[in-house]
Amino acid sequence: MSRPLSEDFTEKKTRASAWFKDLQNTLITSFERLETDAGELYGDAPAGQFTRTDWKRGDDGNDQGGGTMGLLKGRVFEKAGIHFSEVHGEFSDEFRGQIPGAKDDPRFWACGVSLIAHPLNPHAPAAHMNTRMIVTTQQWFGGGGDLNPMHPAYRTAEHEDTIAFHNAFREMCNRHGTDYYERFSKWCEEYFWLPHRKEPRGVGGIFFDRHNTGDWAADFAFTQDTGRCFLDIYPTIVARRMNQPWTDEDRDRQLFQRGRYAEYNLLYDRGTVFGLKTGGNVDSILSSLPPLATWP
Repeated sequence: MSRPLSEDFTEKKTRASAWFKDLQNTLITSFERLETDAGELYGDAPAGQFTRTDWKRGDDGNDQGGGTMGLLKGRVFEKAGIHFSEVHGEFSDEFRGQIPGAKDDPRFWACGVSLIAHPLNPHAPAAHMNTRMIVTTQQWFGGGGDLNPMHPAYRTAEHEDTIAFHNAFREMCNRHGTDYYERFSKWCEEYFWLPHRKEPRGVGGIFFDRHNTGDWAADFAFTQDTGRCFLDIYPTIVARRMNQPWTDEDRDRQLFQRGRYAEYNLLYDRGTVFGLKTGGNVDSILSSLPPLATWP
């Protein structure tokens, strides 16, 4: 839940912003290491590196924050985006009623890191991760990480990659709250659901939003550990799969499932809506879409 503000959050905004920026840098380093470590399966394709592009919010000359878009098109990752943003301003009339604490005072501040990854190898799962802090007349954290295998053989609760991913987040959550994993994994399952397909986007993970227990330091620590947990487990899974040979049939299955991923992000994803409604960088927001996808 979110709670009314009882203090000036200037110092805490600064701390959170610095940490999210550091997380972006650390994640980028980890992904570029995987690009370097790719084996003979990728032939003479060069290791990819992230291109970082700074952007500013708004076009009226007022300081409304901005961010750094990190985009990779490499050999291991056909497309990956690791983005940092820190923006502020006022919600539009049509949007403010949907945000806690913004109905009577539309001013806001939001900062965080968002990550999407679409490996080339169909055996390596796509993934999403986000950590954020938002301040209106209330304050809260949100985020999570979820695994999205594109090959049907990997899209089960019993697959070793699924088990490893969930075990990592279960262990992390248990350090912060005895009910955190149960609550947030269920939330992830419900949130990343395609109603029109009656199927999940992936194999889950955790998702939390409007998280404020009344202990800012504890909530921030949990949000930080969410990013660290993803940083530990996801590159490990990719490293295990990225040099596994694949067939044209495997690739066809991957592209089909990517279509489902695109449908979800365009129709239901709350982060996509929030970014577009608050004047975020469109290229950064829509970088979550896979580079190639197919529909029957």
